[in-house]
Amino acid sequence: MPSSRASSRHFLNATATLIISHGYSAVLIEGDLEKFRDLQKTYADRRAVRTVNQFVGFTAADGLDTILAQTPIPRDFDFLSIDIDGNEYHVWNATSQYKPKVVCVEFNPTIPPEVSFVQPADPTVNQGSSVAALVELGRKKGYELIAVIGVNAFFVVQEFYEQFKVTDNRIETLWTNRDLVTYIFSGYDGQVFLRGCRQLPWLGLPLSESKLQAVPGFVRQYPYSRTRRLIYIALSNPLSLFPKILRELKKYTN
Repeated sequence: MPSSRASSRHFLNATATLIISHGYSAVLIEGDLEKFRDLQKTYADRRAVRTVNQFVGFTAADGLDTILAQTPIPRDFDFLSIDIDGNEYHVWNATSQYKPKVVCVEFNPTIPPEVSFVQPADPTVNQGSSVAALVELGRKKGYELIAVIGVNAFFVVQEFYEQFKVTDNRIETLWTNRDLVTYIFSGYDGQVFLRGCRQLPWLGLPLSESKLQAVPGFVRQYPYSRTRRLIYIALSNPLSLFPKILRELKKYTN
């Protein structure tokens, strides 16, 4: 049972529970040296736990296939947990030589369930991916979604899916706590609204509805006034009207 970022939130993660409460053997991968040393101390008395100090990537040099090949773990081990604050999608996507029975992947909980988003495959970027994108990837790899707990999506190999007796595995059904999602929409008159979380959770900064307005109040009306719209365009971006003016002049010169 391998886990990347195993030392993070040690007493709260599923990996620690399986090791401590159920006696699982494990491969724990941690790139940060200080956290790795803490990991070593935590499991020093457990011979069935192997710790690896390496950042997990998605290339032939640093992917899970390469790292796990240096361990005795079987190809169809029981449980894989990926929690690296960004590139989880790419790490799982790049893993082809191993097919764990259950996979737990962290997702970005600010992204609505119907949105498919994948951050760039870049270790310096920390944006995460949506649960919808992970579900799409999982199905391509032969997995089905069986649970969403907190910011983690759990998948099982399709051949074992029926054993979990999940009658409806749509994201909207399994992901019930969407408190961190912010919704943005507009009225017919062009006013922009925010609902839901309305903040950047990891920065603790609020999102301002007033600062998101694309047009000033005097333009917001329905049906919209063509005259007011043109006045606004002329004031905010006068160069954008030049092509229209040229077209009108051509009519009179031809």
